[in-house]
Amino acid sequence: MNTENLGRITYSFFIDYLTAQKGLRPASIKSYRDTLRLFLRFVSSEARRKITRLSLQDLTFERVKEFLQHLEKDRENHVRTRNQRLAALHTFFEYVAGRLPEMLSVSQQVAAIPMKRAAPAETTFLERDEISSLLTHLPTEGRYALRERALFMFLYNTGARVQEVADLRVEDLDLDASPRVRLHGKGDKWRTCPLWQQTANLLRTLICRTATKNEAVNTVFVSQNGRPLTRFGIYKIVRRHTDSLRQDNKAKKQRHISPHVFRHTAAMHLLESGIEVNVIRNWLGHVSLETTNRYAEITTRMKEEALRACEPKDDSSEGYPRKPVWRDDQNLLSWIESL
Repeated sequence: MNTENLGRITYSFFIDYLTAQKGLRPASIKSYRDTLRLFLRFVSSEARRKITRLSLQDLTFERVKEFLQHLEKDRENHVRTRNQRLAALHTFFEYVAGRLPEMLSVSQQVAAIPMKRAAPAETTFLERDEISSLLTHLPTEGRYALRERALFMFLYNTGARVQEVADLRVEDLDLDASPRVRLHGKGDKWRTCPLWQQTANLLRTLICRTATKNEAVNTVFVSQNGRPLTRFGIYKIVRRHTDSLRQDNKAKKQRHISPHVFRHTAAMHLLESGIEVNVIRNWLGHVSLETTNRYAEITTRMKEEALRACEPKDDSSEGYPRKPVWRDDQNLLSWIESL
């Protein structure tokens, strides 16, 4: 093997395999790129050679294991991050084995490295009064007041992923009598979400104002220089306006409020409003129903209402009713049927 093999294989992995064959979106390819960048830098440090001098022989099973330990111990990454990096390496080494049979043994060893078990991430969401407070206190005047109000309304209305918001184009919106939006999500899949009239009005005004400043801009949410807002730009906007909401008054702890929290919030409020779980699944673009079902396990308010509805009368002289009280509660029945 010569030193050029690694460069050619890596280039082919990204351009031919991930892009042309698998058709992954830029955000997914970027995740693979970040993993390979970290891994190759680590191997370069361990081998004490520049990255440009590395060969496929330097990509050993032992170094993959050491890299995973480096992620957890030195970089202090969460187990979920470690598992995500490992999944990318599994894909890369599988591709390498298909191109170079002499790497099959190493690739099989890497493929045998298991994912670590990790507790599911805590699902943080905002209560209705917190959403109301946030929208009430958003600036009404200023250079970015309209953009940021439209952004928060859109996040809450649609439950869109942050990348879906960053990628939103004017042609994806239908703001006529029945306003709706087409969102381009994971797996190159499209889905349609209805919009509140208030959201549609804000978006319509925002688009007109943006077009007046720069006719070439086709992105809905843009930055100061007229370029599309990035995921990190949206994250900063959310963090700036949710400082007062980070303290969970009930749990007495700090919350990490990101754009994804509004996705959870939309799901929880839809569920609490009695929307069938399959509708919520399609609304959010979940592949698996299990992903959506977790919201039904979280909402304490609905559990408390269910408990009160099932509680027998306290008057022992009357005895238990023949027909359980919960059978007369249509809201509870709808909730049970949606599980």
